[in-house]
Amino acid sequence: MPPGPGPHPGGPLSAWHDVPRTQVRQFAALAMAEVPVLAEEILGEIRREYPHLPVILDDSGEPKSLIGIRRAIEVFVQHLDSPEDRPRVHPEVFQDFGRGEGLGGRTLDSLQAIYRMGVRLAWRRLAEIGQRVDIPPPAMYELADAGYEYLDGLVDQSVRGYAEAAARQAGERLRLQRKLMELLLAERVRSPAGPETAHGPHGPPEFAAALAERAARIGWPLPTTVAAGVLLRPAREAVAPAVGQGVLLDMEAELPRVVVPEPDAAGRPELLRRAMTGWSGAIGPPVPLVDAAKSLRWAEAAVRLMERGLLPTGEVLLCTEHTQALVLLQPEELIDDLARRALAPLADCGRTHGRRLAETLLAWLETRGGAPEVAGRLGVHPQTVRYRLRQIRELWGDEIDDPDRRFELELVLRAQRLRGELGTWT
Repeated sequence: MPPGPGPHPGGPLSAWHDVPRTQVRQFAALAMAEVPVLAEEILGEIRREYPHLPVILDDSGEPKSLIGIRRAIEVFVQHLDSPEDRPRVHPEVFQDFGRGEGLGGRTLDSLQAIYRMGVRLAWRRLAEIGQRVDIPPPAMYELADAGYEYLDGLVDQSVRGYAEAAARQAGERLRLQRKLMELLLAERVRSPAGPETAHGPHGPPEFAAALAERAARIGWPLPTTVAAGVLLRPAREAVAPAVGQGVLLDMEAELPRVVVPEPDAAGRPELLRRAMTGWSGAIGPPVPLVDAAKSLRWAEAAVRLMERGLLPTGEVLLCTEHTQALVLLQPEELIDDLARRALAPLADCGRTHGRRLAETLLAWLETRGGAPEVAGRLGVHPQTVRYRLRQIRELWGDEIDDPDRRFELELVLRAQRLRGELGTWT
C-alpha cells in the first residue's frame, strides 16, 4: 500500500502519491461511510455462496465474521490518508476465522475463495467511489494492487490459524484414538459363557458403552471382527505406515500397535502388506471386537519368535499363516518336557543315529505310508527305511500303534523341526 499522498523522496514514482490530499480525504470519507453496508453485503453474498458456513457470535451477539470484514475494510480505508507504509490489522480476528474454517472441516481452497469474493465486492464499491471523486485510473490501479497485497497478509493470518486448528485436531484425534485402542486392547476377565451369551457382542454393558462413546468421538464404526498387531520400527524416526482410513495406529507405544477392522474383508490383507512395506511385525488372528486383546497377544508372541529367528523377519506376518509355528513353539517348557518323555527311547542311540531315527519317525507319522513313501520323502533307499522302522518298533513297542502316543510324537518332532533341533531329545 502506498504510504499516503504526495511525492515520496528518493522512492519510485507513485500515481497514488500524485493525487491531491483533499481528494484522497474525500475518497476515504465516502469509503468509510460505506463500510457498514458494504460489510453486510459481503457477508450476505458469502452466506449465499456458502450456506453451511457457521455463524459464530461475539459477546455482543454480532457475527464475528461481520466484525472481521468490517474491521479489515476500515483499516485499509483509514490507511489511505496515513503515513504508514502499509495497513495493519490485528491478526487475531483472521487467525480465529482460519481456525474456525479448519475446525469446521472446510478446505483451504474454500477459505481463499471466500476472501477473493470479499475483495472483489469491496473493490467494486471502491472503484465506484473513485469515479465519483475523479481519482485517476492509474492511481486506482495502484490502489487495487495495494488492496491485493493487503489481502495476502490477511490470508496468511487465516492460513496460520487454519494450520493451528488442523494440527490441534490431528493431535486430539490421535489422543482419542490411543484411548480407544487402550480400551480395546486391555485384558479383561471374561464370562465362561462367552461374550454373546453373557452380555452381547461388545461385552459387558459398561465396556460396550465406553467403547461406543470413544469410537463415536473419532467417527470409527464398530466392526464385527478385528485383528490386532505389533510393529517393529525399521528406524527410530521411521514415518508411520499409510495404513488407510479405519485402521487404528498407535505410534506412541514402545512397539507401535495397530487394530485392523474387518481383517477378512476382500483385499484387506494385500492392502496392509503394501502399506507396511519396509516394516516388520505381526498381525494377530481375526477375533470378535471384544477379544481384541487376544489377537494382540498372538501378535506379540509372533514378534518374540521373529526376534529369535524362528519366524521370518523383514515383513509384517499374518499369524493365521503361521498357526503351526505359533501353536508348537509358544509353550516351550511344556513341549520340552513332553519331548523328554516321548523321545526317551532314543536316548541310548547316539546323536547321529538318533537324529536319523527321529527324521524317519516324523516322515512315517506325516505320510502314514509304507517304506517307499517315507524313503521318497527322506531321499534314502526304501530298505534303509525298513531297517529304521524296525528299530523304531523295537524301541517303542506296541506304544507306537497307540493314536495318542503317535500324536504326542508328531507334536514334539514337528516342534523340534520348526526350531531346527530335530532329534534333540534330552
